[in-house]
Amino acid sequence: MSLLINDECINCDVCEPECPNGAISQGDEIYVIAPNLCTECVGHFAEPQCIEVCPVNCIIKDPGHSETNDQLQLKYQQLISKRA
Repeated sequence: MSLLINDECINCDVCEPECPNGAISQGDEIYVIAPNLCTECVGHFAEPQCIEVCPVNCIIKDPGHSETNDQLQLKYQQLISKRA
C-alpha cells in the first residue's frame, strides 16, 4: 500500500528530502505522494522515513492503493532497475 499525506499537512518540508524514491512533491495545497513511486521505503529502510520525520502524523496508508510487502518489494526492484 502506498502512503498518503492528508490535509493535516503543515507544509513543513521535512518529508520530501527523506523519500529515497522521490515520491513526495509539493502539491497545490499540501505535499503529495505519487503511488507509483512509493514503496513505503521497502528495499531502503525498515520503516517509511516520511512517517518517521513527520511532526504532525499526517501520513497514512492510502486505502486507494493497497499493496502487499511482496508487491512493494517488486516495485522497489523495478524502480532501481530503471535508474541503472
